[in-house]
Amino acid sequence: MCCVVFDFSDPAKNGREKEIKRQMLLELVDYTSTVTSKFNEAAMQEATRMVAANIFRTFSSSTGGEGQRAVEGFEAEEEEPAMEPAWPHLQIVYEFFLRFIASSETDAKIAKRYVDHSFILRLLDLFDSEDPREREYLKMILHRVYGKFMVHRPFIRKAINNIFFRFIFETEKHNGIAELLEILGSIINGFALPLKEEHKLFLVRALIPLHKPKCLALYHQQLSYCITQFSEKDNKLADTVIRGLLKYWPLTNSSKEVMFLGELEEVLEATQEPEFQRCMVPLFRQIARCLNSSHFQVAERSLFLWNNDHVRNLITQNRKVILPIIFPALERNLRGHWNQAVQGLTLNVRKLFLDADQELFEECSLRFQETEAKDKELQAKRESTWKRLEDVAASKAISISNEAVLVSQKVSFLSMSTTSPRPAHGS
Repeated sequence: MCCVVFDFSDPAKNGREKEIKRQMLLELVDYTSTVTSKFNEAAMQEATRMVAANIFRTFSSSTGGEGQRAVEGFEAEEEEPAMEPAWPHLQIVYEFFLRFIASSETDAKIAKRYVDHSFILRLLDLFDSEDPREREYLKMILHRVYGKFMVHRPFIRKAINNIFFRFIFETEKHNGIAELLEILGSIINGFALPLKEEHKLFLVRALIPLHKPKCLALYHQQLSYCITQFSEKDNKLADTVIRGLLKYWPLTNSSKEVMFLGELEEVLEATQEPEFQRCMVPLFRQIARCLNSSHFQVAERSLFLWNNDHVRNLITQNRKVILPIIFPALERNLRGHWNQAVQGLTLNVRKLFLDADQELFEECSLRFQETEAKDKELQAKRESTWKRLEDVAASKAISISNEAVLVSQKVSFLSMSTTSPRPAHGS
């Protein structure tokens, strides 16, 4: 009875049978929680067969809802996710399987024959469910499977990697990216040091490119945690991570920029000076652009970096390189940014540099004034050149117009000559 899958699209259909199955499933859950002897192989085989019969199914082509809505420019909250109608049974099956995997009476050496690679792949496919209740159970179960079956760990990581690749480079549609990243956060936290090359490649090839999709907001918190875990475990990866962020830095999406700046601060928290020095030039060129953003939250968030003691110390120690890069952006903000809060924060940052190294500050100020004077001179030359070109074009237009009038008059005269009546012969 527990392997029979009922149709829940019609609530009135098979009502008695559905209730009998529900009660039987609840009894199985209770038994799994109270059992005091090892499950034998036959029981394990039947348990996994029952779970597979109930949970494994293909989703309709409309799945991928949250990611697709974000790609199309809508907030994920605007539309309710499709809830699984068979949840009254599915929930109990998931609860049974969670307790079965977690049970100390389940021997992993025997259970791995049934919770095999094929089973795990089908389990991972279910993460694309639109129902958040189902994804929550799947997250807990996969985490338990990863912990219990050490032999399957490399395969699980590789399978998740493949889901990410397909999502990043092909579909940009998947409902379970946040949950998969949450599991990975715990996995990365448990990585032994020094990090294996395989794990570093996973960071570079899968995690960093996950910043590219338009629906980043749906899973950014979990992704940022994974990235920060790598940076904290191996400080030398900070340069790789920061350059990766710069590679995928959004050009036209301000809300995404704010997320990037928040993540950048977390990475910089774990960055030591040698790694910082390797990437500070391209990094602060980007920060200079953010400082001048007309979107006040982007400008404000970039200025908040100076509120972080560790980041501020890194900047101060390397001010001779950084200040010349961002000084023009600071001056432009003070002169013309529309937002008063941004102007106030800019003034604070400017004062920090002035207090730290007045001589350098004055050098940058003088250089900025010289550059500004040259730019004005160049602009004046351009305007003068354009004015001359416009005058030449205007005079040519007048000349052509006059010639056209003369030609028109000549044509009219010739036309009149050819059409005037001839005198009759012999008159």
